[in-house]
Amino acid sequence: MKVNFKFINSVTYTLLGAVILAATSCQPEEVESGNGLTDPNVDASFTIETIPGEPNRFMLNANRENILKSMWNIGDGYYTGVLTEEIFLPDAGDYTISHQVFGRGGSVTETSQEINVAVSDPEAGNLIKGGSFMTTEDQAEWTILQISNSGANWTFSEGSATITGSGYNQQGIYQAVEVEAGKEYTLDMKVFGSGSTNTWFEVYASPTAPVQNQDYTADGRRMGLSTWDGCANGPFEGKLSNVGCVGSGRTVSFDQSGTVYIVIKSGGENIGSTGISVTNIEFRGKPN
Repeated sequence: MKVNFKFINSVTYTLLGAVILAATSCQPEEVESGNGLTDPNVDASFTIETIPGEPNRFMLNANRENILKSMWNIGDGYYTGVLTEEIFLPDAGDYTISHQVFGRGGSVTETSQEINVAVSDPEAGNLIKGGSFMTTEDQAEWTILQISNSGANWTFSEGSATITGSGYNQQGIYQAVEVEAGKEYTLDMKVFGSGSTNTWFEVYASPTAPVQNQDYTADGRRMGLSTWDGCANGPFEGKLSNVGCVGSGRTVSFDQSGTVYIVIKSGGENIGSTGISVTNIEFRGKPN
C-alpha cells in the first residue's frame, strides 16, 4: 500500500473587520497586543495517520488550542467535525484534505494536505463509472433519458452534469450497475444550484429499466430535492444526503442479484438560473 501525505497551504484571515478599541488608557491599542477580542494565530494544522489493517481509513488529528469550531473538507464541501476525525476514502486516487478552524473574534484559519490512496476498498469501491464527469469518457458512461419532448436538458461539462429547464418539463440520466442479492449499498452525490421554483430532483436505484420517452417512477424515490418539501428553494451545495429532503433513504438492498439502474431525473416550473448540477456520484457496497 502506498499513501503519500503532502502539506499544501495555510491561510489565516479574520471575519472581524473592525474592533472597537479601548475605552480606558490601560487597555491595549491593537488586537495583536492582547485585548482578547480576536485571536489571529489560531492553528489549523493537523496530522494524518494511517489505521493499521485499514488502507482506506485515516485518522486526522488537529491542534486543540483555542479552537472554537472545526470544519473538514475531504472533497465534497465543508462539514462540522471533531478535532480527532476518522475518514474513509474507499476509492484509489488523490485527495485534498482541508481543515478550517474558528477562533475568538471570528478569526478563521485553514490548512490543506494531499493524500494519495493506492487501492480501492474491495467492498466499498464505487460501482458508478464516470461519476465525476471529468472527461468525455466519464460522460459517455451516462445515457440521457428523454421524458418530455422539450423544455428540459441535461448537459455535461468537465466535472459535473447540469439539468436546466422550465415549464414543468423533465429529463433524466442513468447508468446500469451490477449488484449482489441481500447486500447493502449506499447511494450519494454532490449537488449544487442557485435555487428553484416548483422543482423536483429525484434519484432511483431499481431493477426496472428506463424506457425512452416515458416517465420513470419505479420503486419510489431513494433521494431527492423538492421545493414543495422545503429544499432547493434557495442556493444550496453539498451531499444530497445532507441537503435533500425527500426519498426513502440512501441505503438500499435487493432481493436478487443482477442489473439495477441508477436514474436521476429532474424538472419543474423553473429549475433556476444555473440549473441543478451533480458530481461525485457514488453507489457502493456498505463498508464493514
